[in-house]
Amino acid sequence: MEIRQALPQDAERLIQYLRIVGGETDNLTFGAEGFPASIDEEAAFIRSYLDDGRSVMLLAWDDDQIIGCGSISAMGRRMSHRGEIAISVRKSYWGRGAGSALMSSLIEQAGRADIEIISLEVRCDNKRAIHLYEKFGFRRIGTFPAFFRIGNEYIDFDIMVLDLRKI
Repeated sequence: MEIRQALPQDAERLIQYLRIVGGETDNLTFGAEGFPASIDEEAAFIRSYLDDGRSVMLLAWDDDQIIGCGSISAMGRRMSHRGEIAISVRKSYWGRGAGSALMSSLIEQAGRADIEIISLEVRCDNKRAIHLYEKFGFRRIGTFPAFFRIGNEYIDFDIMVLDLRKI
């Protein structure tokens, strides 16, 4: 497995990856439809991370296949000490270290970007992801009720933070 920064030329493969992971779980903000973005739009989105200087999008690769994606989005102005993490891994790679490797790289990037507090949201019943986040020191600070609605079901999410000032 190799982890590297996403590049605009990865856009088509990233779109395919997002359709795969979206169809494998109901833990993400999208389903099997992935994101409604063209290859050019996705390339521009990746480029926005490259141009930001503080935010990063990382891809985990197994040979020529994307098996995971993680990003940290740095905030601005009075929130410039904060960033938000998003992470996903193909189901066939769950429990094989891809999530941990992505999270470790994202936290390292946060430190280099002077991000002191990292936040994320996770389904309250996603025990596997919650365990990963707790392993890295994230703690639950609250619950966002009805964060998702899938069909007629409302799903609560935990809000978790990692305070790098205390590490």
